[in-house]
Formats: sequence, C-alpha cells, structure tokens
Amino acid sequence: MPTIVIVAFDQVQLLDVTGPAEVFTTAAATTGGGAAYDVRIVSPDGADVRTSSGVRIGVDIGPDALPRRIHTVLVPGRSDWRAAVHDTELVAFTAQLARRARRVASVCAGAFLLAETGLLDGRRAATHWRLAADLAAAYPAVTVAHDPIYVRDGPVVTSAGVSAGIDLALALVEEDHGADTARDVARELVVFMARPGGQSQFSARLNPATGQHPAVRAAMDAAGADPRAASDLTVLAEVAGVSPRHLTRLFRADTGMTPGQYIESVRLEAARALLEGGGDPVEHIAQAAGFGSSESMRRAFQQTLGVAPTEYRARFRTTHCTNPTVTPA
Repeated sequence: MPTIVIVAFDQVQLLDVTGPAEVFTTAAATTGGGAAYDVRIVSPDGADVRTSSGVRIGVDIGPDALPRRIHTVLVPGRSDWRAAVHDTELVAFTAQLARRARRVASVCAGAFLLAETGLLDGRRAATHWRLAADLAAAYPAVTVAHDPIYVRDGPVVTSAGVSAGIDLALALVEEDHGADTARDVARELVVFMARPGGQSQFSARLNPATGQHPAVRAAMDAAGADPRAASDLTVLAEVAGVSPRHLTRLFRADTGMTPGQYIESVRLEAARALLEGGGDPVEHIAQAAGFGSSESMRRAFQQTLGVAPTEYRARFRTTHCTNPTVTPA
C-alpha cells in the first residue's frame, strides 16, 4: 500500500490533517481495499499534538518507524505561519521527509513550510487567499497563484485554505486510482468532486488600495461613488483633471490596472454586496451595479470569480438549505 505521511505539530489546523486523512481512508472503504492507503500521522518527536482548536491528535509513530521510501508527504499548516517556519526542528523534519517522498503536498499555510525548505523555489504554489501576499513577499523565488484551489507543479501539489485539503486529497486519489474512484469518495463524503470556481469567490473585497497620485484618487472616488456613471474614460479624466491617455498611464503606474479594469472591479464589488444582501432580480442588480445587462455581469463574474451571479448568491446569501428536511418553527 502507498504510504501517506501527514505531518502533525502543535497548533496545526485540525481539518488540514483530518480532511485529507478521511479522503484517503474512505478511498479504501469505497473500493473494498482496492485503493487502500497506509495513512500515518507523524510528528517530529513522535509525541501527540494539540491542534489550533484544542483537539489533541494521537500520533501513530515517530519518524524512525517510517519506511525508507514514502509515497506522499502531506504538510498541513497553522495560522501563525511565522512560528511554524521558525521551528527549525519542524522545518528540518519536513525537508527530510520530502527528500524521501515520491510526491509532496501541502494544505493552506503548509506551503510556508515547504517554501522554507526551498522545495517551492522556481515553482508555482497556492495557499489560503489571505496568506498569498505574505507567501509571495517572504519567498520571492515562489510564483504564488492567488486563485486556484490547488496547484500542481511537478511532484509538488499545494492547496488553498483548510477545507481545500479535501479537494487536494481527492485530486491525489484521482491521480493514483482514476476519476471513478475519486468520484465515489466524493459522493461518500458528500463533497464536490471538483469545487466550482476558485478562491476569489471566498476572498475579501477585490478593490486595490487607494491610489497615491491625486488624479488617480479622484478618478477612483468618482468610480466608487457611482459605478453606473463611471463608464466613460473621458469623464473620469475630466474629474481627475488630466487627459484620458495620461490618466491611463498614471493608473497603470499606481495600481497595475487600467481605469477600465478598476471600474469593473468596483462594479463587481457592488454586485457582490447586492447579491449577498438582497433578493432583487439579477437584471436589476446588473443595472444598479453599472454592468448594463445581466449577461455583462455574468461574464465578469465568470472571468473573475469562476461562478455565475446566481451561483454566487446561492452560496453566500444564506446558510439555509434549498431543500430543508426540517421545517423551521
């Protein structure tokens, strides 16, 4: 059986460990042992660990009892990634296991541990959307992908935050045993086989920080005040007191975006807020947010968030099931 080694350490996020472990063990159950994995949870000193939620995890064995060759090493994360990468024993342990593994994976902030070992140098990698900028700043040799749920670069697979470890583990099961087995596991666990859309749909607001140049700030303020009216570059340039061409140059230098891209991001944020907070028809929201039509808004949502506006509303407006089995009192 392929050996799956999941690294555990104090303050690790519980679901980073248990989510993938459940996927791998369910693969064996759904195939009658045909897709069996030998899942080992290990810690650097072989002792049990206390997770960030306070739940203790029993460690199977110490590092010396592992086989010489390991099929997959999976490295979870902790919310305080700086404490993790400053733990020299943990970093050395991770590096040692990675050298013995055919495949290495990380969940959430586990990418920081892999980066600290140098394993991500020159590779694309993913982490939790809130930590992506930190990963890029701390490890400039890593190309950080901000939106994907998981990223595969050669024998290294990195995933987004917490529950994305389940998506990652399903992808690894599919790689090892095919799509049918992974689909059976997903059905058994009642999760998506492939999660629709990327991390952007879960992330904080997309608007960039306020521009530094006065002309850029004036144009941003005008666009934010009324996304419907901010459709003409000439109008924004007049508000900013510069020519359209000069405003475009200033925008690119100050924000990395064109005025048009910024306007679309403002409209997208307005639409997200309206979808989350009310029940108006999508066509009305498209008009109110400045898109002009529901089709234009749908294209922007699909391109930026990977989901349609109606799907976005269904996921983020309420936690109530569409088909509840219990009638509310």
